[in-house]
Amino acid sequence: MIGTRAKLDELAKMLEIAAEPAGEAAIAKRAKKGIPSVRQRVHMLLDPGTFIETGALARQPGQSDALYGDGLVTGRGLIGGRPVVVISHDQTVYGGSVGVTSAQKFMRALKFAFDNACPVVTINDSGGARIQDAVGSIASFGDISRVLEKLSGYVPQVSIILGKCAAGSVYGPINTDVLIGTKDSYMFVTGPDVIKAVNGEDVTAEQLGGAQVQAERGTLHHVADTEQDAYDWARNYLSYMPTSCVEQPPIVNPGLEPELTAHDLELDSIIPDSDRAGYDMHEILLRIFDDGEFHEIRAAFAPNLITGFARVDGYPVGVIANQPLVLGGSIDAACSDKSTYFIRLCDAFNIPLVFIADTPGVLPGLTEEANGVIIRGGRVPRAIIEATVPIINLVVRKSYGGAYGMMAARQVGADISLAWPTARIAVIGAESAVDLLGKRQLAAVPEEHRAAAREFMVNTYNETVATPWVAAERGYIDAVIEPSRTRLEIRHALRLLRDKPRVKPEFNPRKHPIYPM
Repeated sequence: MIGTRAKLDELAKMLEIAAEPAGEAAIAKRAKKGIPSVRQRVHMLLDPGTFIETGALARQPGQSDALYGDGLVTGRGLIGGRPVVVISHDQTVYGGSVGVTSAQKFMRALKFAFDNACPVVTINDSGGARIQDAVGSIASFGDISRVLEKLSGYVPQVSIILGKCAAGSVYGPINTDVLIGTKDSYMFVTGPDVIKAVNGEDVTAEQLGGAQVQAERGTLHHVADTEQDAYDWARNYLSYMPTSCVEQPPIVNPGLEPELTAHDLELDSIIPDSDRAGYDMHEILLRIFDDGEFHEIRAAFAPNLITGFARVDGYPVGVIANQPLVLGGSIDAACSDKSTYFIRLCDAFNIPLVFIADTPGVLPGLTEEANGVIIRGGRVPRAIIEATVPIINLVVRKSYGGAYGMMAARQVGADISLAWPTARIAVIGAESAVDLLGKRQLAAVPEEHRAAAREFMVNTYNETVATPWVAAERGYIDAVIEPSRTRLEIRHALRLLRDKPRVKPEFNPRKHPIYPM
């Protein structure tokens, strides 16, 4: 009979092997690549000393030489003192590929997150489906996808992409909320070798799916220089999120800076006198939220629109702002997708939205029409209308045409709409209006006086039509405010809206609306 001591010794030996299933070969492989072990990665992400591993002794049944863990480490821990589920691929065990056993571990971890309403962070370094497990492997991806769908919008989900994320392993991360990649990571469905064999194209992994390329496409929401930077970015992102949709986001340092500051006063001179002059919208954002803090999402994708998180009186808010330095802040098809995604992300997790508008309208041109700017742009007001969180709209300079609604004008969904005295709100800008409406008048003016007459008409339009006073007089905006009071006015507005009902009372028997796709 085997005694207790022998069983304890056997357990210790098994756990030692499970901690490094591939042994010395794995250690050498990581040393050559200069990467941490799978468990070191988990500890780099979590609060120190909080990781509790589950499934360490899982392995493929019926194989005496099967490796413990089956290429996946799962467990629970804390980030910022709040619970998370963490799932991490072990690149040294079966290449981090997903087999039947590791898929079962994956789904058990996700089910724990669902049952306990806590976020999920997945660290991806995987070659995809395990070829040796045949149909069982690809069937497992279907099982995982069904569980991921249940979690979507219920708990925050973050994917961190390290090394190569290929084939079937890309579809899990893309169905999570945000994807963070290190600068030397890759994502693609089909690798360069297969593409070369199938259609003869020569393409590098970098061109095909390098981190910077995927960030510019909008696939990655952030590119980090190092692994630790990626984990820190994920931790900061989660600091704005509730643990689930049934809770409210965390409050951090409320009540700071209750009065006007020197930075507030700088806003009174931040808008250039010329409508054609650009400025960096970030300079406004850093002055109207708590502590000058702004956590930007998808900075490399559609940079004519800025999206990210800030805090107002300690409460997280989602920010959507035009960027005049890129395409004049025009709205195109790509930034329409960016906006729709971010609106729905914030609404899912009870995070109020603040729109900062300075846009000349929807970007014109054949390319944009071919890119589906009508379809993709049409989703933005739909997302705003469907959102139930508090929404504030602030026009700091231009708000023209269809972009007026895409930046959450009150008629589309803003609960409170504000404007600076520098705001210009109209169907089109002054110069375009004069060119369309003033053709006959200008044609009747002697040619030597035509330029001066046109300038006079442009100025008259700006002073009498495209002004915040007209919008305020007709009730389309709630107040024209001094720029220096913006931070405090947004704070007051969100306090007023803090108890806004989450569910719209109007009954509608439909299952769901149909989005333009």
